[in-house]
Amino acid sequence: MLDDRGICASTGSACASGSLEPSHVLRAMNVEGVSVHGSIRFSLSTYNTDEDVNAVLTELPKVVKRLRELSPFVS
Repeated sequence: MLDDRGICASTGSACASGSLEPSHVLRAMNVEGVSVHGSIRFSLSTYNTDEDVNAVLTELPKVVKRLRELSPFVS
């Protein structure tokens, strides 16, 4: 859904692209269960602007709301 809005993000670690396994870094930090599987990784650089960040901050809550509506794990 973020990709449809022109926002690049990942649910896994950078070195495990295409894998459904959660980030080994988060696991090493003892992040548990749903939090590990519900994490999002954004990579930023000096080329990103304040407008880029603001776009994510505008769109992300809409995507999270929609995903929660679809999730069988959220009541």
